[in-house]
Amino acid sequence: MFEISELKEKKLPELQEIAKELNVPKYRTQKKLDLVYQILDYQAANPKAVKAVIKAEETSTEQKKEEKVPPTNDNRNKDQKSRPQKNDNRNKKPQPHKQHHDKKSDDDNKASNNDRNDKKESDKKPQHQKPNSNNNDNRQKNQRNDNNNSDNRQKHQNHKQKDGNVHDNKSNGNKDSRNRYREPDYEFDGIIESEGVLDIMQDGYGFLRSSDYNYLSSPDDIYVSQSQIRLFGLKTGDTVLGEVRPPKEGEKYFPLIKVNKINGLNPNVVRDRVSFEHLTPLFPQEKFNLADKQSTISTRIIDLFAPIGKGQRGMIVSQPKTGKTMLLKDIANAIAANHPEVYQIVLLIDERPEEVTDMQRNVRGEVVASTFDKEASEHVRVANIVIDKAKRLVECGHDVVILLDSITRLARAYNTVQPASGKILSGGVDANALHKPKRFFGAARNIENGGSLSIIATALTETGSKMDEVIFEEFKGTGNMELQLDRKISNRRIFPAIDLTSSSTRRDDLLLDENVIQRMWVLRKYLADMNPVEAMEFINDRIKQTRNNEEFLISMNG
Repeated sequence: MFEISELKEKKLPELQEIAKELNVPKYRTQKKLDLVYQILDYQAANPKAVKAVIKAEETSTEQKKEEKVPPTNDNRNKDQKSRPQKNDNRNKKPQPHKQHHDKKSDDDNKASNNDRNDKKESDKKPQHQKPNSNNNDNRQKNQRNDNNNSDNRQKHQNHKQKDGNVHDNKSNGNKDSRNRYREPDYEFDGIIESEGVLDIMQDGYGFLRSSDYNYLSSPDDIYVSQSQIRLFGLKTGDTVLGEVRPPKEGEKYFPLIKVNKINGLNPNVVRDRVSFEHLTPLFPQEKFNLADKQSTISTRIIDLFAPIGKGQRGMIVSQPKTGKTMLLKDIANAIAANHPEVYQIVLLIDERPEEVTDMQRNVRGEVVASTFDKEASEHVRVANIVIDKAKRLVECGHDVVILLDSITRLARAYNTVQPASGKILSGGVDANALHKPKRFFGAARNIENGGSLSIIATALTETGSKMDEVIFEEFKGTGNMELQLDRKISNRRIFPAIDLTSSSTRRDDLLLDENVIQRMWVLRKYLADMNPVEAMEFINDRIKQTRNNEEFLISMNG
């Protein structure tokens, strides 16, 4: 299959040949980038045709390689053989004939001795020697050859020096002048691997937002092209892991060049997923174990009186200063310790900055926050991208838990951003403003044959604001788990300040064993005659005396 980086490296005629073999329409009139994206779209639609074209190209390249014959080295060998022959003439010096000449000039009268000497010398010297009359000529010729050879050597050396100087001048002058003001062409494609949550713009392209900036626009944003979004079927909220290259001249962002994982799965698997709206919701059937590892008294009481299951839509209704944030922290740590397969997001909207820091340091999970000093539009953007991310993870079969603090402040932010419709409810709430926070809270569900999305949100009551009362009344009854906190209990410094008689979970028979259900019925009947403070004191003392909930239930008989 063709990659986008591989196609961008090719020239326009090569791309046109590929498009011609793939039968891509109107490929001659298109520019290079448009043609690349059209080939990628065609590839996604017809993968078999693309594979056939790639095989044909591979076979043609192999045939071309076989046809090419490496150049012979005969000429080089001939040159190497001819050079040493010339050098032999240079190195050979004429042999001296002094002895023979002196003997001839000194002893003219002694013919016999001369003949003997000639015979001896003829035996010692090679047979191809010429007579004395030619010796002078040979000496003169040899001297001329030596002079010529020395001249040739000097000329050759001078020529080499000239060539070397010219070459050095070219290399030192021209290349430095060219590269002095040009940046080196380094290739960093495929070196950097990055991850982010996709946020699609209105024009069709998108950016991968970083969790370090609470999914708002930042310098770490990664550009995702429109063709990649269409090719892989990406949606807003998809968690994409892929390879990134640095921006080139004229580019502002790091572009995504290859997609490795989408929501932790192979891109081919994610392409055929069912959208969140068409998944079948069910009652929670698998309970979160909050009473095992890292359990506190708060989580043990919640595990008995208001159990939380995968896909729960729970609401913690509390007055100010009743310990709801500490309760959320205990629930988050218990889920993280006992259920590492669950992806946990703590969403803090309109909260104090010191509480955000405390939550980031003490909770094992992703903390996304928008403090009260930010604008309402930022609260809404953060909440929207978090719920989109959770939906995309659930579509791929993951279990997700969102701990929201608080849904009342989120509804206030939506009310501020919502354009005026003309219909205003009591408390200054716009009639259409609560639709989006209801969609947020209503997204929690257990999916049949799939993942689950659990949302545990806190709602404020008795704050003195009429708007908060209206918001709470709108959300009352929408959840399938409700945990009531009482200010009277917290004033006595009894924590958790849970009103046990009014806290419960719908269809808790799907989450608890029959033995536990029967004992809880007996316990609830016994606590119904007490007021909330007495009931909490009684349960708090009994649970402190036991190590776990099983031991507590067994001790009820005594």
